[in-house]
Amino acid sequence: MLDLLDYRRRVAEMYRAVRAANDDSAACITFRHQRDDLFRTHPQSALDAAQRAAFNGLPYFAHDPAYRVEAEIDTHVEPQVFEVELGEDGRLAYRRFARVHFTLPTGSGTLTLFWLLGYGGGLFLPFGDRTNSDMTYGGGRYLYDTIKGADLGTTAHTVMLDFNYAYNPSCAYHPRWTCPLSPPENRLDFPVLAGEKQVHH
Repeated sequence: MLDLLDYRRRVAEMYRAVRAANDDSAACITFRHQRDDLFRTHPQSALDAAQRAAFNGLPYFAHDPAYRVEAEIDTHVEPQVFEVELGEDGRLAYRRFARVHFTLPTGSGTLTLFWLLGYGGGLFLPFGDRTNSDMTYGGGRYLYDTIKGADLGTTAHTVMLDFNYAYNPSCAYHPRWTCPLSPPENRLDFPVLAGEKQVHH
């Protein structure tokens, strides 16, 4: 438990530095180096011991400021609850509470924002796009999971969508993990050429 606490604290500090840097490519590179270090060395790494021993860094698209947009939050949505079985970790429930519309170099889309239910709660934003199963993980990627520290910044009315920080769920790295994947409404019909790429074992 103390290892997990340390891991989450370090991740939260990494995202705090990203928010303070305000769209800086050097900050993105630093973040990626720090994330590689966690994957390579930390007891709470998503990788097992053999994977850590052979680890040479996570693959990413080059940082591109055009994939960073601040989107207005639209709360006029039907607040549906979704539940996901996580094996021995129990069940995860999250509720649709808002949506965002945005435009990237490769297309315009809409994503739903979810709120993780349970003690404290948290913002959760999984998404899929046309790169899945080819250039990126087939199950989609995450942009926000504030319970675990992944927080790119919000205001009362906006959310920062910086797809340079899109990352794979833990189940992309090892079958021992079970992860909530992107629901159909969050699958974009265009490629998002930013963030973390597919991990090849």
